Amino acid sequence: MAWPHVFQRVSLLSQFSHHHVVVFLLTFFSYSLLHASRKTFSNVKVSISEQWTPSAFNTSVELPVEIWSSNHLFPSAEKATLFLGTLDTIFLFSYAVGLFISGIVGDRLNLRWVLSFGMCSSALVVFVFGALTEWLHFYNKWLYCCLWIVNGLLQSTGWPCVVAVMGNWFGKAGRGVVFGLWSACASVGNILGACLASSVLQYGYEVSRVLRQKKTLKKTHTGH
Repeated sequence: MAWPHVFQRVSLLSQFSHHHVVVFLLTFFSYSLLHASRKTFSNVKVSISEQWTPSAFNTSVELPVEIWSSNHLFPSAEKATLFLGTLDTIFLFSYAVGLFISGIVGDRLNLRWVLSFGMCSSALVVFVFGALTEWLHFYNKWLYCCLWIVNGLLQSTGWPCVVAVMGNWFGKAGRGVVFGLWSACASVGNILGACLASSVLQYGYEVSRVLRQKKTLKKTHTGH
């Protein structure tokens, strides 16, 4: 008696056109990459903590403390870790509030535009948080808090929009099978985010910190 149900499922899947496949893949990888950008923050926390507390990692007796601590944000690694945890809390709270707002906005506006705006704007906020502030050597706790609140609101546009798009394209008949496969997008995004962050971590905060230390050494030696 189980075989007719299997054939019925196969026949349902065969009814989907290539447009359904494109929608499935686009929404799947869109939310996967959105989740990947969220996952990278937890993978680089150690490097961020080291960058924000340079005096805690001063193992050289040749350099004065003033040079090492000229741009420090926290006096110890424990304080930096506590602030990173606060950023996680801020992000989750703004994300929860944003889910409700994004659902209302998505019902009234074009889902594609809302999703595209949220993803592109979130990428810009992450770039400013991780790269631009480091290049400018500008460290400010209130700026980081504001950026992460905005990032939570922008990232909240992803889930309501992609679920609405999938619901519009796939009917009730085969929705269980399709959404069962599609729901793996968050886990795939976490895996991608962890792999990408670990593979390029050596080119991020670590390199910039080493380069700045070399510049400081050169200035110190020239001063002598």
